[in-house]
Amino acid sequence: MTQLSPWHYALMVTHFAVCIALAAYGVHRYQLVYLYYKYRRNMAQKRACFLRKPTVTVQLPMFNEQFVARRVIEAACRIEYPRDLLEIQVLDDSTDETIDIARQACDEMRAKGHNVVFIHRDNREGFKAGALEHGLKTATGEFILIFDADFIPPPAILNHLVDHFVDPQVGMVQARWEHINRDQSLLTKSQAILLDGHFVIEHAARNWSGRFMSFNGTAGMWRKTCIADAGGWQHDTLTEDLDLSYRAQLKGWKFVYLQEVTSPAELPPEMNAFKSQQHRWAKGGAQTCRKLLPMILRSRLPWRIKTEAFFHLTGCVSYFLIMLLTVMLMPMLVLKTHLLGGNMTLRVLFDGSLILIATFSASSFYVCGQREIFRTWSDSLKYLPFLMALGAGVSINNARAAFEGFFGKNSEFVRTPKFGMAGANQNWQGKAHKNRLDAKRVQAWCELFMAFYMAGCVAYTVQEKMWLGLFFMCLFTVGYFYVAMLTFYGRYQASRAMNVETVRPACAKAS
Repeated sequence: MTQLSPWHYALMVTHFAVCIALAAYGVHRYQLVYLYYKYRRNMAQKRACFLRKPTVTVQLPMFNEQFVARRVIEAACRIEYPRDLLEIQVLDDSTDETIDIARQACDEMRAKGHNVVFIHRDNREGFKAGALEHGLKTATGEFILIFDADFIPPPAILNHLVDHFVDPQVGMVQARWEHINRDQSLLTKSQAILLDGHFVIEHAARNWSGRFMSFNGTAGMWRKTCIADAGGWQHDTLTEDLDLSYRAQLKGWKFVYLQEVTSPAELPPEMNAFKSQQHRWAKGGAQTCRKLLPMILRSRLPWRIKTEAFFHLTGCVSYFLIMLLTVMLMPMLVLKTHLLGGNMTLRVLFDGSLILIATFSASSFYVCGQREIFRTWSDSLKYLPFLMALGAGVSINNARAAFEGFFGKNSEFVRTPKFGMAGANQNWQGKAHKNRLDAKRVQAWCELFMAFYMAGCVAYTVQEKMWLGLFFMCLFTVGYFYVAMLTFYGRYQASRAMNVETVRPACAKAS
């Protein structure tokens, strides 16, 4: 074996340190699966019912949601609850035609006897958190049920949620998200599996085992006094829901998760919309971590709660680690072949670490989630390789977001574009130009560069006949190519649709 220099040792130490850190987050996923099955008997059950139903306010925050505004307002009015006890607030911060669409829908629903209040702000101070706090000032309900504009509230959902508040210590009840366009494309199918893992395994494991869980910003119900006691909606992070959740539980409020109660919503069918959503979640998670984790670690909470909070709030760090692992791949391949020679122990450690990190923890996590929902995992197994590829492909986007969250300044709340999808057969392209499809050009080119870089790693691995880790390198290559090309395609579709819309009025005027 060739003599190793200090630089070689530094590279190896850094590589294995990154692998160990990623492995720790992988072990945490194993623990969540274990907790899920260990505490599944603790699933929340109704212990009593209100003798006299309480007043409820349904809040529908929206910003430039022209394709879904009417749908969510009409669905909220179909909620089964005494009309004299139900108030619906449409909290509209829009600057486009959504204002007229939402106001007209509210007028029509009021004419039918529904207590619908249209509240429009001329500014976006505080963004979504500001809109919710503004509506809370005039809300008449003892309890607040929140739905984002892309959700379709089921008629019976309020009756499923409200009686859990008979316990005066319960501050929030969360329902599970379902996906109306799950089967629309490979991208939406992969997102559905990702979110199912979060809702089915993560939420249930945390809540049923007595650890802290989070409100997901929508499809959940709050006790109004709990919001006030926890300090209200604050807008110094992009994930106001996660922030308020931890502050409320630090105050001693209980949360309830109802896995069997679902509310359908739209998944982003377009890559730039998906990346925008992921960016906001990653950056907001980092901001909340910076804001609250020191307070949590200094508290007198049990260490099992502190440990889970640490992994939950620092989860965005894994994107940094994936990027480091990817960048170091080629130097490590060269080191492996030319310096480690025939030392099989070190070579197996290198390849084995890639396989262990890349597959087993994520696979078990998401397969168990699909198994619990659909009672089978056969259909979801074929999507798992692409799921891992997609996770690698968006690592640049999410690592940048996490870096901004930890070290950058606060930024605007960028909504996830909605396209009004209602099933697998609809397409979004014609609506693209009316949504804000942000594609950071430099970032997209970086993703494409990483795709070619990984392709070079694959070629080198084949040349040197190192087969053990080849499959996973191919997954990363596919992931970067897929994300980069769909990013450029989304920009093309948006510009094309805008050009068509511009030409049509001109042609009509000429005729």
